[in-house]
Order: sequence, then C-alpha cells, then structure tokens
Amino acid sequence: MSLSHTDVKRIAQLARIAVSDAEVEGYLRQLEGIFGLIEEMQGVDTEGLSPMSHALDESLRMREDTVTAHDQRDLFQALAPQVEAGLYLVPKVIE
Repeated sequence: MSLSHTDVKRIAQLARIAVSDAEVEGYLRQLEGIFGLIEEMQGVDTEGLSPMSHALDESLRMREDTVTAHDQRDLFQALAPQVEAGLYLVPKVIE
C-alpha cells in the first residue's frame, strides 16, 4: 500500500496529532513499513492452524472451587442502624 504526504497529514488530523511538514516524510516511511509488515503477515499460509490464546501452550493449575467466605448478612444487618426487608436504609442525599 502506498501512501502520500496528504494521506499522512489526514491520518494525523484524524488522530488529533500536530505534524509539521518536516516530520511528514519520517512518518510516511514508518507507516509504509508497518503496512508492508501487515501485507507480509497476511501472505503467510495459516490453513489448518488453530488459534492460540498464548504463545506457550500451557494450561493453568486448577484449584478446588470451595467457599472461603461465609454468609454473615444477618450479623451485619443486626449492627445496622436501620434495616427493612433485608435492605439497609440510609438518609436521602439527593432531592
């Protein structure tokens, strides 16, 4: 993909980046390098390969799914100043 100086300035405008005329040539080469790499990667045959979530095909150790915290709702609501139907009542702060 070939880009022009106008394309680089338009991309910079869309990204809200101030680019001077002296910087355009440098950014043009960098963007062409990035697009060249993308084209090269798209040319790789990936037929028959399954997607991987990580470069190392390892699985995490599993732990037992056990409850570590017990329900203390009744204890906490007994300490609250006002409770109604299992809900904490608080003063109105917005009118």
